[in-house]
Amino acid sequence: MRLALRRASLATAIALATSPAAFAAAQDLPAPVDQPYKGNLAVTVDLTDQARHLLHVRESIPVSPGHVILYYPKWIPGEHGPSGPLSNVAGFTVTANGKKIPWRRDLKEMFAFHVDVPEGVDKLDLSFDYLDSATPHYIPLEFNEVSFYPAGYYTSRIMIEPTVKLPAGWKFATALETASQSGDTVTFKPVSYENFVDSPLIAGQYFNRVDLAPGQSVPVHLDIVGETAESVKITDKQITPQRNLVVQANKLFGAHHYGHYDFLLVVSDHTGHFGLEHHQSSDDRLFANFLTDPKVHTAAGTLLPHEYIHSWNGKFRRPADLWTPTFTEPMQDDLLWVYEGLTDYFAGVLTARSGIWTTDQWRDSLASIAADMGARTGRQWRSLQDTADGIPLSSRGSSGWLNFRRSSDYYPEGQMLWLDVDTKIRDLSGGKHTLDDFAKAFYGMDNGSYVPKTYTFEDVVGTLNSVQPYDWAKFLRERLDYTGDTMPEKGIEGGGWKLAFDDKPSDIFATQEKIRKATSLAYSLGITVTDKGEVRDAQWEGAAAKAGLVPGVTIVAVNGKDFSGQVLKDAITDAKNTTTPIEFLVKNVDDYQTVKVDYHGGLKYPHLVRGEGKDLIGAIATPKK
Repeated sequence: MRLALRRASLATAIALATSPAAFAAAQDLPAPVDQPYKGNLAVTVDLTDQARHLLHVRESIPVSPGHVILYYPKWIPGEHGPSGPLSNVAGFTVTANGKKIPWRRDLKEMFAFHVDVPEGVDKLDLSFDYLDSATPHYIPLEFNEVSFYPAGYYTSRIMIEPTVKLPAGWKFATALETASQSGDTVTFKPVSYENFVDSPLIAGQYFNRVDLAPGQSVPVHLDIVGETAESVKITDKQITPQRNLVVQANKLFGAHHYGHYDFLLVVSDHTGHFGLEHHQSSDDRLFANFLTDPKVHTAAGTLLPHEYIHSWNGKFRRPADLWTPTFTEPMQDDLLWVYEGLTDYFAGVLTARSGIWTTDQWRDSLASIAADMGARTGRQWRSLQDTADGIPLSSRGSSGWLNFRRSSDYYPEGQMLWLDVDTKIRDLSGGKHTLDDFAKAFYGMDNGSYVPKTYTFEDVVGTLNSVQPYDWAKFLRERLDYTGDTMPEKGIEGGGWKLAFDDKPSDIFATQEKIRKATSLAYSLGITVTDKGEVRDAQWEGAAAKAGLVPGVTIVAVNGKDFSGQVLKDAITDAKNTTTPIEFLVKNVDDYQTVKVDYHGGLKYPHLVRGEGKDLIGAIATPKK
């Protein structure tokens, strides 16, 4: 009996192993070719079930009989990792000529799906739901979330015809160009799959659109959706600097690389708060009171400039290792200190030049970054270069011990790096040349084109040398590869300023604390604490951490009083004039303990004060004429 069962099992296993589905799953994935895909894909995304947080998708893909592989986008440009949200796709069904066709996921590349297409079939029909976090009043839609594409071709050579069905009466904005609209159903002009993924859409019940380039030949708009009609209103005082941003950016780079541009802004507390760049638009998500609270508007003022600059830096000029022919090949992040770091630097510059910030406010921002990066204990073991190289793994770690683990420091320390470059150019040239000259030389070609133009480390060095001869390769590598106790970038000092601390936070610093719902004592006690008392971060080997105030524990009381951010600040201020340690009641999982921290340095917040030499930071912040 056992022998018979084994023989039967073996026969079954052989049959399954030689079946088309099993054979398909074992095949190598095809290398993409740079030639047109035969026929256009078509996708319809139904947004009308948004109240149940569901998007319904129907997609058709022209095929020929035989084996076909379908990809779901995995490596999403701008996210710097394999972040495609495939886990949100459910109910995935493939049919042809009305009949259901089996599919099987690849065992190695799990974003690939194998299908054996029968004779007589020239089109596959896909049906699935995307389990979205849409709200009743608006939807931000990234098209990589709701589509598949055929393997074997460059995504730039696959054409797709998108259609979106909106909730009744809603308005929308996208970089896609409308072909027709019937009621609430919008069909867009055919576009390459590459540009389709690069062109998100926002739709909402409450919608506002502002012209940011009046009278100019190339349109730029700010499109806003939110939870209420009030939240999407914008004042003339807020519009003016955003219009200045467009003017100053084009003067900085000397060319533009979009046919038109749309800031797609969501203002809501029911979404993540971030920005994601696209070539002719940006997916910008900010707080519900971004437009109604002037302090919040200022504190979050660099997001729109940052994403806009990416149209030049990251989308048009793109690191060679970050360009891939499809969304399946891994992207390499070694030049993120240019892609993101230089973008972050220019974002601060243009935020000041456009009037979104004053020069003083930009200096306050630089002070906070310099203080944070100067205290990065993780620099002892991890270089700035490695924070870029290793970023695809960062999403898998916890958020505690940020100053020791170092995560995406290529953003803030990248700002310090490029300020160092800018002030060095100005110093070497006696003020004749600046990083603005690099910007125009590196990005100011092919006006109007949005075909990506890749670059390497050597290209960056070569352009810097064309602006101001120097050993830039050595200059950059000494900072990128450095490990040690101090921050290697000296741009603040080179710009005529120096970092100092006092007991008064800047307005932006104080507002950011409120936004983040946390009290930052990074420069004094060495911890950051949420409004609920949870220690979010701690300075590695600092006095507080050694005593037991480490990420994950919760402060219940301070000096015998119920915890609050203000109680904690008052205790630090009071301790400055005593020798008595500050006493904390701390909850660590289920255990309570008393922790004493012998700190008497008072509150400390970063600022810039004038140092030696010319005020180059002030010069950098001056608008271009």
